[in-house]
Amino acid sequence: MRWLPEVPPDRTRPVTEKRLHSEAETVAFAEEFAHTLKPGDVVAMHGDLGAGKSVFCRAVMRALGVKDEAMPSPTFAIIQEYEGKDCRVAHMDWYRLTGGDELDAIGVRDYMQPPWICLIEWPGRAPELLDASTRHVKLACVDDDLEVRRVEVLTTWPKQA
Repeated sequence: MRWLPEVPPDRTRPVTEKRLHSEAETVAFAEEFAHTLKPGDVVAMHGDLGAGKSVFCRAVMRALGVKDEAMPSPTFAIIQEYEGKDCRVAHMDWYRLTGGDELDAIGVRDYMQPPWICLIEWPGRAPELLDASTRHVKLACVDDDLEVRRVEVLTTWPKQA
C-alpha cells in the first residue's frame, strides 16, 4: 500500500481510508503508518473524544521504538517527550489551549523539525501552526459500534473542517 502519493489529485480527499473493526486493527494500522514517518514529520490527529487518537499515537510511538510503558496522555502536560529508535517523539495535546500564541510561547515549533516526530492531538486549536507538509489522520466511531473506527489519512485538512 502506498500511503502518501507525491501529488494527490485532490489534497483534501483521503489518500487512505479504512474501516478498523477492533483496537487490535487500529494498532496494526498505526504501526504500519509509523513506518512511513521520518524525523521532521508532523502528524495532526483529528477526531472526537473517545475516537482512538491516543490509542493510535501510542501504537505509532511503540512502532518507532519508544520503550516507555506508561505513555500517559499529554492532556495536562501538553507535551510528552520520548526517545525512539532513530528519532525523538513529541506527543502533544492542544485540547486545553486557545491558540497558537500559547503554543509558540512554550516552543512547540522546535518539535516540528528533526530529530523529532511530532504527534498532535486536537490540532484544530491552532491550525495556523501546521504547514503544508503536515499529515492529517482522522479517526471516527462508526455505526454505534464502540469497536469500529473509520480512519482517513489526508495530506491537508479542509479549511471548513
